[in-house]
Amino acid sequence: MRDLFLLDQDVTFLNHGSFGACPRDVLDAQHRWQLEMERNPVSFLGRRSAELLSDARAKLGLMSGASGDNIIFVPNATTGCNIVAQSFPLDPGDEVLTTDLEYGACDAAWSQVCARRGASYRRLEIPLPYERETFVEHMMAAVGPRTRLIYVSHLTSNTAVILPVRELCAMARACGIATVVDGAHVPGHIELNLEAVDADFYIGNCHKWLCAPKGAGFLYARPEHHAMLDAPVISWGYGANTDGRPEFAAYLGKTPFERKMQWQGTRDISAWLSVPAAIKFQERHDWPAVRRRSHELALEALQVLTERHRLRPIARDNDWAQMVAIPVPAQDPDELRRRLLEESRIEVPVTTHGDRVFVRVSVQGYNTSADIDKLLSAPALR
Repeated sequence: MRDLFLLDQDVTFLNHGSFGACPRDVLDAQHRWQLEMERNPVSFLGRRSAELLSDARAKLGLMSGASGDNIIFVPNATTGCNIVAQSFPLDPGDEVLTTDLEYGACDAAWSQVCARRGASYRRLEIPLPYERETFVEHMMAAVGPRTRLIYVSHLTSNTAVILPVRELCAMARACGIATVVDGAHVPGHIELNLEAVDADFYIGNCHKWLCAPKGAGFLYARPEHHAMLDAPVISWGYGANTDGRPEFAAYLGKTPFERKMQWQGTRDISAWLSVPAAIKFQERHDWPAVRRRSHELALEALQVLTERHRLRPIARDNDWAQMVAIPVPAQDPDELRRRLLEESRIEVPVTTHGDRVFVRVSVQGYNTSADIDKLLSAPALR
């Protein structure tokens, strides 16, 4: 499968989780969309784009268990998180509850928004090793009288553990608390059913584990929240004179949610239109089998390195998928990352949590047992 991607053959690439990697077939699909756009940009963007995007959202929704009408495309999950954070009504004294496992960029977005509005942004410590069975109870026990919203990852970034968001969202809803789930690492990585998760808002990336082109993310919102959300760029969808006019619907869309959020001036929409090609690519290559094999390879790396360094894994094998944070002895993470790349030509992130250091290994369909062997024999990890 390595030949299906454009990755540098001289580098052992164990870092799919950072930005993904796009197969040749899917890039070819994107280039076809770009060429079609350039043949007549006015027709493509001005008369066809809303229908094309609606079709792509419908196919993404079919894969992820939601109506395409409740999904809009965004460049990345960070943008989706910012849309929700800047739109959600918070009053002085209100609280947003989160964990200490969240992605730094989105963590910063919520911190800034809460600071501007006089709200509290509270990070709850999640003990490691991670215990799935106690997570929801631990979170809900921290809820206070001014907790308005809970923000958590579905699959955490630095520590790569899967959180029980379905159970958390159900309990939060019963208490009248809104939920935002950061699923940046989820589509194409673990099974996703948005309606079953039942978060108020769910954000995800398609350019990571789904292998779509860079710049393909999405925001899902329950219908009752559509009117609340404001786009980061105010454009034609906010114009009062656009309602009911077919020439605007052709590129703005038919619903208020679509009109406000999807059109924000001229931009290349080819990455979004290529999401169905990425879905088909994974269907052709039996991706459930790819996931299972990838997990087995990652598990081999985890077992060998934790035994070698006499360190305990931070989660059980069924609490992570194709990406695993392997604990290593405390050291300078940047230096370890540099040595792995420069000495062994291994591209892999070294993450931290508190005073712990991890080699976060991502295994994708293009990886082989030889890649894991190379990691295990790297002098920096001996």
